[in-house]
Amino acid sequence: MRFRHPDGTTVHLAYCTNVHPAETLDGVLAQLRDHCEPVRRRLGRDRLGIGLWLAKDAAHALDTDPAALRGLRAALDRRGLEVVTLNGFPYEGFGAEQVKYRVYRPDWADPERLEHTTALARVLTGLLPDDLTEGSVSTLPLGWRTTWTDDRADAAHAALLTLAERLDALADLTGRSVRVGLEPEPGCVVETTGDALAPLTAVGHPRIGVCVDTCHLATSFEDPHTALDALAAARVPVVKSQLSAALHAEHPRLPAVREALAAFDEPRFLHQTRTVGDTGRLHGTDDLGQALTGDALPDTSPWRAHFHVPLHAAPAAPLTSTLPVLKDALTRLVGGPHPLTRHLEVETYTWQALPPALRPRGRAQLADGIAAELALARDLLTDLGLKELP
Repeated sequence: MRFRHPDGTTVHLAYCTNVHPAETLDGVLAQLRDHCEPVRRRLGRDRLGIGLWLAKDAAHALDTDPAALRGLRAALDRRGLEVVTLNGFPYEGFGAEQVKYRVYRPDWADPERLEHTTALARVLTGLLPDDLTEGSVSTLPLGWRTTWTDDRADAAHAALLTLAERLDALADLTGRSVRVGLEPEPGCVVETTGDALAPLTAVGHPRIGVCVDTCHLATSFEDPHTALDALAAARVPVVKSQLSAALHAEHPRLPAVREALAAFDEPRFLHQTRTVGDTGRLHGTDDLGQALTGDALPDTSPWRAHFHVPLHAAPAAPLTSTLPVLKDALTRLVGGPHPLTRHLEVETYTWQALPPALRPRGRAQLADGIAAELALARDLLTDLGLKELP
């Protein structure tokens, strides 16, 4: 979906396909048929943007086989779909029964992360619509904090410098610019947008910036305006933003709240949980189940958990979502005189991890839910003065 900002800029809205992950190119092609096109039809659109997640094997197949890449591009065109952004965070196995810490491997100290991201950038230049010359790729925020060392930090810095050189060369070769954004996430080396400033200013390249995930932003209790103003002051580009909402518990001390939270403690994904203590210090656990155990986390202030809840359907009381944080962030991202980013992506990948009563039953209900999220995002954009384009 495309929107015209009052300054004339085109802003793109997509939804991320990691909600129905596939490891192979055949699986990606099936996604377009079984999921993406039905969502487009529900929205009554001739064209729908999707943020593709390409696992290692699918990315390699597209990068090494020009015919395969042309085939995917033709399938997108045939189904009324377009791609301007890729989710390069998960490397493989995102559809496994247990993902948890595996999603952070390989990290940016591992040469394979550089090679995979380079492959994604090359693939994206072949998928961009004919009338566009800029794409984006989101990637993990360097690595998981507990395994990080100075040597690994140096290796990651060198890898990002190499990536910047490769992106420049790719632009010279193809006439298409791809930018890559580190996606701050709780528990990682770069947990917050503030943590991103030092490594990204050290790289100092306009094609390497930040992907602002509004669920992660809220989980770490960052104020959107303060965070985005700091990025702008440091001249760190917002490559893209993922529109998502975290789980919010206002009174975690109450038994009924604990019971409601426990329903979201599931075995597949990591649900980092955070709260702000009486002194203003951020406290956290790596997973929601840990927070619910004993006194692992202070419970006199609200808790937020890294659980991407559907944008249009906040959980029932006594829980809610951080949709207000998303709205504040979006106001700062695209509501000003000029947009801070041109690529927006709805990323609720946890539909099948919701408590059983809230999960969609079959493809049709999933498509209904994704379409409803995109409709909400569309309405937020038009309320900010953007005009939806055909």
